[in-house]
Amino acid sequence: MKKSIGNTLWAIPEGYIPSGSTGPAPAMTSHETACILNAGDEDALVQFTIFFSDRDPVGPYRVTVPARRTKHVRFNDLSDPAPIPLDTDYACIIESNVPVVVQHTRLDSRQAENALLSTMAYPV
Repeated sequence: MKKSIGNTLWAIPEGYIPSGSTGPAPAMTSHETACILNAGDEDALVQFTIFFSDRDPVGPYRVTVPARRTKHVRFNDLSDPAPIPLDTDYACIIESNVPVVVQHTRLDSRQAENALLSTMAYPV
């Protein structure tokens, strides 16, 4: 691809990982995901910083998205420097060294009637 698409700074102002789940793990575990598309020719070095209403931010969490690839990063799986707490409101800033596109998805499977929400992150 000759032209990079996306931004290097994204915001997800709404985050919440329910502690309860219905259905087989890991597919039906309640979770939040940042879906990152790197359509460019250079690997994306991506950092997540998590913000809370009642404590200091945590991060950076670091992932690499190879050139011309996508990576779905479950917030539930982020553990270094600390796991993201369940049943806690949070927000996220995502920074990349190259332009990427970020979509935010949540699966809430606390009830047998699952809820799925997906929206574009805010390009800053």
